[in-house]
Amino acid sequence: MKFVRFGHAGKEKPGIVDAQGKIRDLSEHVPDLSGKVLNRKSLARLAKLKPERLPLVRGRPRIGPCVGQVGNFIAVGLNYADHAAETGATPPVEPILFNKAPSCIVGPNDDVMIPKDSVKTDWEVELAIVIGERCSHVPEKEAFDVVAGFCVCNDVSERAYQTEGTGQWMKGKGCPTFGPLGPWLVTPDEIPDVQKLGMWLDVNGKRMQTGSTATMIFGAAFLVSYISRFMMLEPGDVITTGTPPGVGMGMKPPVYLKPGDIIRLGIEGLGEQKQLVTAWHA
Repeated sequence: MKFVRFGHAGKEKPGIVDAQGKIRDLSEHVPDLSGKVLNRKSLARLAKLKPERLPLVRGRPRIGPCVGQVGNFIAVGLNYADHAAETGATPPVEPILFNKAPSCIVGPNDDVMIPKDSVKTDWEVELAIVIGERCSHVPEKEAFDVVAGFCVCNDVSERAYQTEGTGQWMKGKGCPTFGPLGPWLVTPDEIPDVQKLGMWLDVNGKRMQTGSTATMIFGAAFLVSYISRFMMLEPGDVITTGTPPGVGMGMKPPVYLKPGDIIRLGIEGLGEQKQLVTAWHA
């Protein structure tokens, strides 16, 4: 199944994408795509619905983030061997974890806003995991039993905030609009092998990132298991899992986003995003 949330920001409705790629309204069956709605029992109930019998959403509504009311937004750094190499970093021996602010989450086609006084705002196409069950200390072989689905994330990053001065990754990762999610939340049964997905990102029509989840140092199942050792994962939590090479910081000389830029990105089977980059405004 491919789930979607549509409508004005903060008032999104739940939907499902039918076989023809059209959005069908799920509002009569679930209040939103968040929290306990994402557990196995609830998703199994939704899987029995016939999308063609659901109300058709007409026109071209705004697409919101594919999961609502996110509690924890957890990210993994330097998780692609080829990306670590481009930054000159030593590949980590265990996952590097940091937080993105849930308040940075926006829809997949919403504007990305450069923070005030920023000159080093960067892009990162990433596979994100959405948790469906409350869990702790999950064995790796059972990790996907607690996963509601996967989606595309643009882990927008401000590199000066992240690495200069006192540093701290979370400072450069949680600014407003720095977490586009979607367009779809794709259930695991739709993905034959989550570790064999092509990924790409363009800026102004120029290909910047080309990669594959095959080069992840720590795979999706391992990350769910590992992170669940250190915190209770809750339904609707999001884990974004790192980026392949081609980020602006890794170029010689570095290239960063500016107002007016257009970012396009996507992951095989998970859909595409498009964002206009705007200047900071209060």
